[in-house]
Amino acid sequence: QVQLVESGGGLVQAGGSLRLSCAASGSIFSFGTMGWYRQAPGKQRVLVADISSGETTNYADSVKGRFTISRDNAKKTVYLQMNSLKLEDTAVYYCKVRIITPPPYKTMDYWGKGTLVTVSS
Repeated sequence: QVQLVESGGGLVQAGGSLRLSCAASGSIFSFGTMGWYRQAPGKQRVLVADISSGETTNYADSVKGRFTISRDNAKKTVYLQMNSLKLEDTAVYYCKVRIITPPPYKTMDYWGKGTLVTVSS
């Protein structure tokens, strides 16, 4: 069984910064793409950023230049550094990690339970 635990959310003023972490534990052989999604009240969950196993990154236009995704495979953790936060960044942030299990090497996607980020004026 694999678990993902997010941390780092909270209340921050507009213009401030937060760093989210998502740590994986359990039966893991290796990792594929890791990503962060967010869901604002009344809206669908959308991709914020993801990073491939080769560390190619991809960002939503709304966060380009402000957010940075990174990963540390040894620590089984993906990070999201969020700078210059805006009111519209308020949402529950979820990590999603593609995991390759030990033999027979199945590929499975797992989601964290989410961490709330609230940006105030």
